[in-house]
Amino acid sequence: MTKQKEYEYIIIGAGVAGCSTAYFLSKYSKSILLIDKNENVSAGASGAAGAFLSPLLGKPNKFKDLISTALRFSTSFYKELNTESFKNEGVCRIPKNDDYREKFESYKPFMDFEYKILEDGYFFEVGSWVNPSEICDLLTQKINKKLNYNIDSIKRKDNIWILNDEIKTKNLILCTGANTKLIKEKYFDIRAVWGQKIDVLTSTNVKFNYHKECSVSKAVKTQKDNIYKVFIGATHHRFDSKEAYTQDIINEDSLKLIDLANDIIKLKDVNIIDIKLGARASSTDYFPMVGSLIDSKKSFEKFPHLINGTHIKDDMLEKIENLYVINGVGGRGFVLSPYLANELVENIINNKKIAETITTCRLFKRWAKKQKNK
Repeated sequence: MTKQKEYEYIIIGAGVAGCSTAYFLSKYSKSILLIDKNENVSAGASGAAGAFLSPLLGKPNKFKDLISTALRFSTSFYKELNTESFKNEGVCRIPKNDDYREKFESYKPFMDFEYKILEDGYFFEVGSWVNPSEICDLLTQKINKKLNYNIDSIKRKDNIWILNDEIKTKNLILCTGANTKLIKEKYFDIRAVWGQKIDVLTSTNVKFNYHKECSVSKAVKTQKDNIYKVFIGATHHRFDSKEAYTQDIINEDSLKLIDLANDIIKLKDVNIIDIKLGARASSTDYFPMVGSLIDSKKSFEKFPHLINGTHIKDDMLEKIENLYVINGVGGRGFVLSPYLANELVENIINNKKIAETITTCRLFKRWAKKQKNK
């Protein structure tokens, strides 16, 4: 019988969340395996992301605070990688109509980042763009990987997780995005929002990143004179599966993206050279989920009055031992993931507390209250 390979940490999901987690974990352990069902890292939603880093505008609230904190962290993190796959060249945010322009004006006293008036919008120097596949490759270049590999079963025996009856790990981290089949807890509610990104060639030299109803990247030079590559993203659909994304819809969305881009800056001689699709994972309250998974059965057994809305401190709830998640990063995966991955790793290794707004506890407690009449 072949001996089962054992690791200290296994991460399932090689999007930007999984790759970031592997990167930060590698500072503490060499026994890490990153698994993905695709042949390459960032082949799912991360690869289809526009991968623009931009401030969230609005009046003060907890979600805006999270995005601003993550944007500062991730921008600094990408800069330290010192790679051409990260471009910090600013973004021009343009209100999409008069109502939004009024909102922008009302947000001015609450801006978390410096800006200046530019053209018909507001230019933020913090705005950036990353190349999804290159960044994920860079983050995992020293990580053991098992790609093109599906996980069909997860079991726990003698405090060890066993995957497909052939791989063992002490600690399991799920970064699987919209695919939550490995999580059996009913409170773990994720909505798949499908997005599309197109890469185009154009004779228009776009000077910097833009965002209005879509995002348009700064032009990248090609080997041909006066021909540039530009990235445009992204459309949104709530499909149940990729099969619902018919070729007609893909074609319609591509034309729509070009129209939306032209509403920002006129692109001449456009030729679509690549189209990517991906299901972004969004939670019901839009906040991400980080940390240990709550064991709902054991928590109800321990605190039966949870069903009546009884307040229980998060650290008293029963957790599934050595099982962790990062999920629900939505359309801001490349902003949130490095920050969240670092928070999770510091929690696992150094017992740093994770902010209450992003733990799985909040979703469990809301779900628990709804079970009274069921």
